[in-house]
Amino acid sequence: MWRRSMSFDGAKHIWMNGQMMPWEKANVHVMAHALHYGSSVFEGIRMYATPDGPKVFRLKDHMRRLYDSAKIYRMPIPQSIEELSSACKQVCVINELTDGAYIRPIAFRGYGEIGLAPKAEHPVDVAIGAWKWGAYLGADGLEKGVDVCVSSWQRVAPNTIPALAKSGGNYLSSQLISTEAKRLGFAEGIALSTDGTVSEGAGENLFVIRDGVLLTPPSAASILTGITRDSIIKIATDLGMTVREQSIPREALYLADEMFFTGTAAEITPIRSVDRIQIGAGKRGPLTAQLQEAFFGLFSGATKDTYGWLEGLDEESIAVASAS
Repeated sequence: MWRRSMSFDGAKHIWMNGQMMPWEKANVHVMAHALHYGSSVFEGIRMYATPDGPKVFRLKDHMRRLYDSAKIYRMPIPQSIEELSSACKQVCVINELTDGAYIRPIAFRGYGEIGLAPKAEHPVDVAIGAWKWGAYLGADGLEKGVDVCVSSWQRVAPNTIPALAKSGGNYLSSQLISTEAKRLGFAEGIALSTDGTVSEGAGENLFVIRDGVLLTPPSAASILTGITRDSIIKIATDLGMTVREQSIPREALYLADEMFFTGTAAEITPIRSVDRIQIGAGKRGPLTAQLQEAFFGLFSGATKDTYGWLEGLDEESIAVASAS
């Protein structure tokens, strides 16, 4: 029987195929299609404690991307977006995670036939877990920044594996990039595209600041177009900053004034060096700090939620979870 790990702090129950069950009983058959071929799509979503109660950040956008990813792989998700969105909230309530949580919905081809190309009727399973998870690259990293390297592993070429889908198989590339970086003593790695321009981090999007302008690689650079990335583009624009989506050569990383990662797990993490070359002052820069203040201000109440990104725990979800 599986036991909860310390890395899944607060995880007691999981939602699976329409039912709430104990965490340790949410099992999958070893012959599940996804285990052999990587046929899964997933999301990472954060819920934050706010002065107005717990709020899920951009839940609708995350769930839309989950369905978009499944659509690319012709994987029909049995439940509606509304049902799974409600289940995300229910999982947080039943696990008593109302002071903040990381939510992980996943849809995958389950136990059916073992053939590589699944038939239309192949079962698709869906599960949603939630747990407490702090700063992905370390709490100190949010203030002091992290040291990263350019990986020897490139991102996939266009028209091979779809980078716009957040699929489990795509993260084999991320594992190679991140484990290489950590083996070499870095916090994270940055991957290049097949044309040698900058793509993204192992599990994060990247922003480079030079002369007050924010640069970020375009969707064509084999990146996952992150929801936090999109949020920062909007926030920066509202703050009067210039943002450009454009190709970035590798050497531009070394010449940046500031640099940071974005992502649901990484949030906004400054980068203080690349390949042991100091970036700017070797710590979080002023524009990065300003963006952090505006972003985290959404959850403290200091920044007004003009985009309607925060979604509370509705009474129906609370009632359903309480009755489970």
